[in-house]
Amino acid sequence: MDGTLVDTEPYWIAAEHELVTAHGGTWSHTQAMQLVGQALTYSAGLLQDAGVRMSRREIIDTLSAEVIRRIRVEVPWRPGARELLDELHSAGVRCALVTMSEGPLAREVVASLPKPYFEFLLTGDTVSQGKPHPEAYLTALERLRETEPNIGVGHCVALEDSIPGVTAALGSGVITVGIPHQTPLPDDERRETWATLAGKTVADLEELVVRRELIETEEDLNGESLLEGAQ
Repeated sequence: MDGTLVDTEPYWIAAEHELVTAHGGTWSHTQAMQLVGQALTYSAGLLQDAGVRMSRREIIDTLSAEVIRRIRVEVPWRPGARELLDELHSAGVRCALVTMSEGPLAREVVASLPKPYFEFLLTGDTVSQGKPHPEAYLTALERLRETEPNIGVGHCVALEDSIPGVTAALGSGVITVGIPHQTPLPDDERRETWATLAGKTVADLEELVVRRELIETEEDLNGESLLEGAQ
């Protein structure tokens, strides 16, 4: 969500600055970038290290409340995000929101959308291990399989903007697209990279699924050939 669908990272960073400053500390851009895409409990720990004398729970609640306040004034959508969501919805493609933001903030963003684009939300307060751990994506996959048992990782595409998010998606095995925004993403042949969601369509996502199927088919054929050779 944050950084991929909505450009809320500046809201988070401003809230972090205000909180650290209120406790007599300083908060640099470099420190702020370390929090992008991370689980909120991890981020709260770094803010404690920067001098915030509050519990992790209090830090999360304070930051989230400030971001929600700003969201209610303006939802800063990323280019192409709403258009792609609308096309996916029209095409009947199932969508889930997998975010490390907690439920109240995620529901605030979703409530601003004109249609029920997301079948369900998987938020940071519903998992025991946040990104970069793959638990959130694996849990989302299980939820999808409840009504469609044959869904595999090769049928699912994750859209992520941060290193923790991309790491979580790749760890789950789903097809992964990196759309770098606040922080650069290192080169990685295991994922696709798009500069933006602007102009991207259902057909672009379908192409990724077909490509994964072709690769897996080729690997299966190569494996059978090797096995026959060994015999």
